[in-house]
Amino acid sequence: MRDLTYFVAVSMDGFIAGPAGEFDSFLVEGDHAVDIWSRYGGTAPTDLAVAGGLSVADGPFDTVLMGWNTYAVALPALPSPYRHLRQIVFTRDHEAPQGATGVEFTDRDPVEVVRDLKAEDGGGIWLCGGGALAASLADEIDRLALKLNPVLFGDGIRLFGDRPYHPAALEPLGVTAYESGVVLAEYARS
Repeated sequence: MRDLTYFVAVSMDGFIAGPAGEFDSFLVEGDHAVDIWSRYGGTAPTDLAVAGGLSVADGPFDTVLMGWNTYAVALPALPSPYRHLRQIVFTRDHEAPQGATGVEFTDRDPVEVVRDLKAEDGGGIWLCGGGALAASLADEIDRLALKLNPVLFGDGIRLFGDRPYHPAALEPLGVTAYESGVVLAEYARS
């Protein structure tokens, strides 16, 4: 059975983006970058990875899930951002933009989609955002990998959106602190 991993950058105060979707305060360079890429290779948009000389082959994931707002960040420049992965975008209100070849758009229940994906053969499933989608999939997430960045946003898109109070225990797998100030914290469902 395939695992769903929520691998995402997050601020110290629990936001994955600012109020208007800003994420440019997250550190992309530093001693953390190479090590995290070695663990989670293939988690950059195809064109950006190739331009940076990074291989998108042999990463832990073969499928990426995202909500419309996460997907739309790169529009119109990158209508098919992760061409090296199977791309699934959850939306009820938007049509596929021009050039979005290789991207599946769905209005299906995310839990049903994830359960169907887990039953298929293949590699890992990466949930790359957003917060509302993560909230709806919280009980389906098998692993959580947080790139905790040394910044405070104050407001924005929460790691798990507006998820109602529902405690769920996670088992720590490891914590790696880098001189850049980024901390990679990894957990699995207990």
